Amino acid sequence: MIVRSILLASALLMAATATAFAQSNDDAIAAPVLRADVTVTSDVVRIGDVIDNAGTAAQIAIYRAPDLGTTGSLPTAQVLAALQAHQVIGVNTKDIKAVSVTRLSRSIEAQDIPQQVAHALEHRSGLGDAANLTLTFDRDLQDVQLDATYTGNMQPVSTRFEPRSGRFDVSFEISSDSNVPATKLRFTGTAIETVEAAVLARSVERNEVLKSSDVIVERRPKAEVGGDAATRNAVVGMQMRRQLRAGQALRTGDVTKPDLVQRDDNVTLIYQAAGLYLTIRGKALDSGAEGDVVNVNSQQSKRTISGVVIGRGQVAITVATPRLPSASDTPINVGAAETAPVSVAASNSSSVAPKTE
Repeated sequence: MIVRSILLASALLMAATATAFAQSNDDAIAAPVLRADVTVTSDVVRIGDVIDNAGTAAQIAIYRAPDLGTTGSLPTAQVLAALQAHQVIGVNTKDIKAVSVTRLSRSIEAQDIPQQVAHALEHRSGLGDAANLTLTFDRDLQDVQLDATYTGNMQPVSTRFEPRSGRFDVSFEISSDSNVPATKLRFTGTAIETVEAAVLARSVERNEVLKSSDVIVERRPKAEVGGDAATRNAVVGMQMRRQLRAGQALRTGDVTKPDLVQRDDNVTLIYQAAGLYLTIRGKALDSGAEGDVVNVNSQQSKRTISGVVIGRGQVAITVATPRLPSASDTPINVGAAETAPVSVAASNSSSVAPKTE
């Protein structure tokens, strides 16, 4: 009985010793440890942000967080003093000299804002596609920093546009993934619809033919050039109808096909028919582009002849070929057939010649 009691006491003592040892190990592992780099999402820095194993003191705020999207630095000595004020001691600093604190944020870049506003204004009050809108904002655009919890898209909730003045007022909402109201952004300014237009790089005279170096492409207000703005490819090689200054946008009505024949120029008259090709010299009485009908005075016959401009200094005269009558067009005269006399048998009353004996 005494031996059994001694063994039971020994077992209890060993168990108690093991428990105490385990508790001492847990305490060593749970010692607070300082962090060198800290990221926060709220506007304050808590004890649990700067140290591991903060325990029940983790939610206590000790500093104001840096501005959204920025990073600040806290000297280690200052951090330890703040922790000691809340009875957090024995912190393992790991020889860290300062703690870097970064406040996370969502950044909306300034270069993306005009595109969002243009899409909100697209096809409103006579405006065209967003890609053709040129916006001027009342204030210089800067990157917008939002709390990291605002993860929603920019949704337009109010869009106003005045066609006469070109003024716009657009408001957006951005929702949060936490239980907080959506944040709002508002932008004001002016919007102008523009189009790509062919613009003269130099002043040109009437009847000049435009070269590639004479024309550049610029975006111009649609109200300035109207709905018939000419493209660069459509005007190069064309002839000016009127004089224009450098910097003016070209309309389709400002150019025409170049004259290949000029009035009073010597031209070549080309007669062409089946099996016949003849050229003679003549003098143009009109100017004309390809396909135009002009009058030409023949130097050989001294007659005025009309022809079609087919090339530079060339006018085609088409000679009508006489039409031969076809077989179906030739009348056929059929003479009246002569009818042989028909002998009529004598009636029964006529006499019959006697049979020869």
